[in-house]
Amino acid sequence: MIIIAAVRSFITYVAISLYVFVTGIVGMLLATLFGWTGILYIFGHGGVRLGLALSGIRYRVAGAEHLPLDRAAVYCANHQSNVDPPLLFTALHPRMHILYKAEIEQIPILARAFRMGGFIPVDRRNKEVAMRAIDAGAASLRHGNSFLIFPEGTRSKTEELLPFKKGGFIMAIKAGAPIVPVAVQGGRAAMRRGSRIIRPVTISIRIGEPIPTAGLDLKQRDVLIARVRERISDLIALGPV
Repeated sequence: MIIIAAVRSFITYVAISLYVFVTGIVGMLLATLFGWTGILYIFGHGGVRLGLALSGIRYRVAGAEHLPLDRAAVYCANHQSNVDPPLLFTALHPRMHILYKAEIEQIPILARAFRMGGFIPVDRRNKEVAMRAIDAGAASLRHGNSFLIFPEGTRSKTEELLPFKKGGFIMAIKAGAPIVPVAVQGGRAAMRRGSRIIRPVTISIRIGEPIPTAGLDLKQRDVLIARVRERISDLIALGPV
């Protein structure tokens, strides 16, 4: 099985690399000439679905009725593997924006497409730059764009949640946007930390009721963080879908 998974993973990496190269250039050209940034999302979802199909990953969703697709929100998820971001990008919202690690800037085509699509890079090594990114995210939320965040900042090695970073919560409070708790299970089985092999598994996504931030001030961010963390823990405790 591991050999088959390794072969499928190799095919997936090659196919997605070519897909990003071709559609990234075409998409950015169309977005630049005609202002059609939506094409970047169409290509993005297509790439994710291609990657999932080639690698054999499936997913189930519970709680889809809680998705506030009629307004901007911050979707807050636990982080188990590198599969989580693209999977949630497609599973949760048709025009999901993402706060992404500045290291992705080293992949020129992908980073350029991300920026054109409204994604925002965050360099946690520079507090001043990171706060400017948070302010930009809050402004984007106020303009109606939803964001996906992983407040742990990195992949957890166990089922236990890592400490939550504050940036995404500050962004939500500044914009008055609700926070949607999301629990992912099975990501670690799909792609273990340190391994490039993607295993064909079914990943569980549980979505909780949005937690309002309207009326909160920044002094209450720790209370908000504790509430969201508790809710995600409760969703995880329910087990896979």
